[in-house]
Formats: sequence, structure tokens, C-alpha cells
Amino acid sequence: MTEEKTNVMRLLDKKKLPYKCHFYQTQEALSGVEVARILGQDEKRVFKTLVTQAKSRKNYVFLIPVAKELDLKKAAKAVGEKSIDMIKAKDLLPLTGYIHGGCSPIGMKKLFLTTIDESVLTWVSFCFSGGRIGCQVEMAPGDLKKIVPYRTADLTVEP
Repeated sequence: MTEEKTNVMRLLDKKKLPYKCHFYQTQEALSGVEVARILGQDEKRVFKTLVTQAKSRKNYVFLIPVAKELDLKKAAKAVGEKSIDMIKAKDLLPLTGYIHGGCSPIGMKKLFLTTIDESVLTWVSFCFSGGRIGCQVEMAPGDLKKIVPYRTADLTVEP
């Protein structure tokens, strides 16, 4: 796999925000736990990007540690909605510009309200998708906030 710049990296470079890239070889989307293992990272420090839709038809983005599951009730409460559901995989690309396994909070077609699990605040830096399968970006939570405004909340449940 080539290590060419993704749109995420170009956007971070444009804002002059520090980040580190982690590339890995794969032909298909892997689970986030598998990605953490391949990269030799603590799975609590590698986050997955999840896109949801509320009953109000609004979309929301959540980032949570890869070994955890999104608690839909906690997520809905965090964004002030009665209920939310995961969007269907087929709706991800037209909505965000990203495919399953390569969805990043940076560079989506539209900026959606983004909430990150509060555990992110325990890390100096954390990893998330670099905008395509086989690429993760590592950066400080405070630097991410300079390009994607977000809030934090308790969002997860043990699988």
C-alpha cells in the first residue's frame, strides 16, 4: 500500500496541526481491535468513528475506543436527542465521503456535531482513521479540536 497523503493529512497540513501517520497493509476493513494490534497500540487509545442519525433526521458523529460499543441512549442524551441509530453502511459514502473502515472525523462532506468519549482526555495523543483503510492518524485531542470542534461525554458500554 502506498503511503500517499490522504485528504485528512492535507487538511491537517493546511492548518499546520501536528500529527503522525500509521500505515498498515490490508485488503479490507478490519475491526478496530485488529488495527490496534497490528499497529502495536493500546486499544483504549485507538478510536473508531461512528455516524448516526436521530429521529429528528440530524446526523451526529461519535468517536469511541475500538474495543467498546456506542451506548445509543448515552449518545442520544449527549446530543440532546430522544433516540439515535447507526446509519446504514450504504449511506455512509454519500453522506460523509468515506467508506466503512476508512471514516475519519476530519474532512467529511459536511461538519456534523461530533462527540468523543471522555476517555480521550486521559491520553496525550490518540489514533483514529486517516481517511482510508490502512491509514491511522495520531494526534493530541486539543489539536483535533482546532479542526473539528467536538465535545466529550461518557458514550460507551462494554461489548
